[in-house]
Amino acid sequence: MNPRFRRFLLRVRALAQKEVFHILRDPRSLFLGLGMPVMLLVLMGAGISFDLDKIPLAVVDRDHTGASRELVSAFVADRTFRVAGTADDEAGAERMFRAGQASAAIIIPAQFSRDLDRGQAVSVQFLVDGVDGNSAGQILTKGDMIAIGARLGGAPDSMRRAPRVAARTWTRFNPSGKSALYLVPGLAAYVLALGAVLLTSLTVAREWERGSMEQLFATPVSRLEIVVGKLLPYLAMGIVQFLTVLVAGSWAFGLPLRGDFVLLAACALLFLVAMLGQGLLISVVTRNQMVATQIAMMATMLPTMMLSGFLLPVENMPLWIQVISNLLPARHMVTILRGILLKDNGIRELWPDVLALACFAMVMLVLSTRRFQRRIA
Repeated sequence: MNPRFRRFLLRVRALAQKEVFHILRDPRSLFLGLGMPVMLLVLMGAGISFDLDKIPLAVVDRDHTGASRELVSAFVADRTFRVAGTADDEAGAERMFRAGQASAAIIIPAQFSRDLDRGQAVSVQFLVDGVDGNSAGQILTKGDMIAIGARLGGAPDSMRRAPRVAARTWTRFNPSGKSALYLVPGLAAYVLALGAVLLTSLTVAREWERGSMEQLFATPVSRLEIVVGKLLPYLAMGIVQFLTVLVAGSWAFGLPLRGDFVLLAACALLFLVAMLGQGLLISVVTRNQMVATQIAMMATMLPTMMLSGFLLPVENMPLWIQVISNLLPARHMVTILRGILLKDNGIRELWPDVLALACFAMVMLVLSTRRFQRRIA
């Protein structure tokens, strides 16, 4: 082995051991690295959901027959809706909307059963609280499908004949339609990015505040050795963090792993290096733990949540926002996680995102090393 390279490895190992001792003596670092990601994943994964169930339903039944009660039962059979109360007319249902007691209302007309028995067209009014447009659209679709199924079930044979052309449909990659399978990969990228940047944003700043940076400058170590030595322990912690998040997502939300785990691990390694390098750059520039923490939160939390595709589709954003989004490592990591975990995508589909992560990681490491100056002032 080259003697110069051997000295480089020995110095990096010594600096990494020193940083490990700092981490072990600081419970906050252990919590940020190992406890917080799992806690955020479980809490946010359970709390954020686009699925609608147990929708409060107001019932206005003007028929009061077995057929009308059967229609109401069809709405609550699969627990998509729950009866929140009854009303005498549309005005009563609207009052329940205003009070927040119901999000939908079904109004069954008089002679509903008689017209159904005669094979006549029957119209059932379905009202929806449209304050939340996305939820209202889902409620309308669910209510329409249930009403059609219930009506055909009680209609004469002439109305239940199958059409001459029938379309067979199915949903790929997420057949159950669970929003958790869509959200959890993005949430994993979010918590990994937040934890990595917060951890390393405190490293060099802590050295400056404690006055130990002067002692470090007295040793024959280079800037690159300092940067690598400080990043390695947090990279190891990030790998453990990533595996823990995957296990927690699989156990708590049934997150599958359909793709290549080696490719996933390599992409996760690039992403962690990119985010750790970003945190280290913030730490080198600020030299203050409080300022570094604030900048790390501002640079990571909102951009990763709003612009990475974690919650909102990037394709629906204005073009200039999409350009900014493509500069975020989390944007590419979300695509990689969803592609590998849910779609069994390989490097052929994901190489642009992998290349973007590699470029960002290299830029962060170069900037951190060049910005780190071996002087006190």
